[in-house]
Amino acid sequence: MNQDIGNTQDIRLGLLLWFRLARFYNGSNRVSNQHLKKWGLSISQFDLLVQVGVHQPLSQQELAEKLLVSKGNITQMLVKLEKAGLIKRKQEWRIKQISLTAAGQKLYEEVVPEQERFQASQFKGLDRREQKQLLGLLKKLQINSKEE
Repeated sequence: MNQDIGNTQDIRLGLLLWFRLARFYNGSNRVSNQHLKKWGLSISQFDLLVQVGVHQPLSQQELAEKLLVSKGNITQMLVKLEKAGLIKRKQEWRIKQISLTAAGQKLYEEVVPEQERFQASQFKGLDRREQKQLLGLLKKLQINSKEE
């Protein structure tokens, strides 16, 4: 099923698709960051809050795997959210378990539904059939990229 991307028109079309996806993704991140400022969160912090809220308690290594980053990359975020009173780290033998505080749980319950509605609104320019079609195409791209 792989198409040979060899001629100039195919290469140009592939680049245009990539640029359009990148622009949409970057723009969506920018407006999401603006939306999340109401709660004093960035997209990264929101993602961390969601992962902890859904999977708590979890270790820093488990959290890093869910966020697709290294353990070291999330340390600063953990410290910041801990100082803000949103998460707590509890040492259990050799592993620190991360969970939400009561304030973190309250914020989680407030911000997650709001952000979900906001993210869904990014696709309001497409009708339901088009949204499903786009989802199918993106899945196909993802599967294809894993094969190569």
